[in-house]
Amino acid sequence: MKKRLIYTFFFSIISLLSFAQEKKAEKKEKWKYEPNFMVGFDVLNTGVSFFSDRQLFQGFISSKVKDNMHAVIEAGFESNVYQKNSYDAKANGPFLKLGGFYMLAKDPENEFNGFYAGAKVAGSFYKQEYMAVPVRGYGGSSSSIAFPSSSQSTFWLEGTLGGRVELFDSNFFIDVNLQPRYLVYTSKQDDIQPMIVPGFGRSSSKFNMGFAWNLAYKF
Repeated sequence: MKKRLIYTFFFSIISLLSFAQEKKAEKKEKWKYEPNFMVGFDVLNTGVSFFSDRQLFQGFISSKVKDNMHAVIEAGFESNVYQKNSYDAKANGPFLKLGGFYMLAKDPENEFNGFYAGAKVAGSFYKQEYMAVPVRGYGGSSSSIAFPSSSQSTFWLEGTLGGRVELFDSNFFIDVNLQPRYLVYTSKQDDIQPMIVPGFGRSSSKFNMGFAWNLAYKF
């Protein structure tokens, strides 16, 4: 009888310890950090940079926040020239975009495959120089004047509409998106509307359109 009580006691202790260990393991597994962010680089615009006046290098980091919502940060550097309508200008500098997107449709087997739409706020602090700005002279004659290099800043809103697909059953993805842009604020040099804004593009109007073809990796 005494031995039976001892065996029962030890069996109970072992059972409780095993149960506690299982609960601890379950809790640890529940709170285990699983990376869900993606890093991408725009390979299309980088490739085109070798054959044009526009040098554009940009990339992004996105992370799933909750359900279908993802946060995204984009950053890059652009150098470009504007030679049109008697203007001759150049600008270069970094830009940054912050925002998010919503997965409109996704693959049930891989939630990172699918189509998405979203919005970002963006800004650029850059250097610009005007080698020629057209002016009207006496009697309707035309001439041009130059302005020295100066520091400027521009901010805009940007939409995004695109899709991403897994590449060859790996952690690599192709991410393609369109980026309609609307200029909100810009500093000016002698009241001249900037012809080039890094990250925004070449445009004398407030509207512009961007495009990115990214190769991304999911961690």
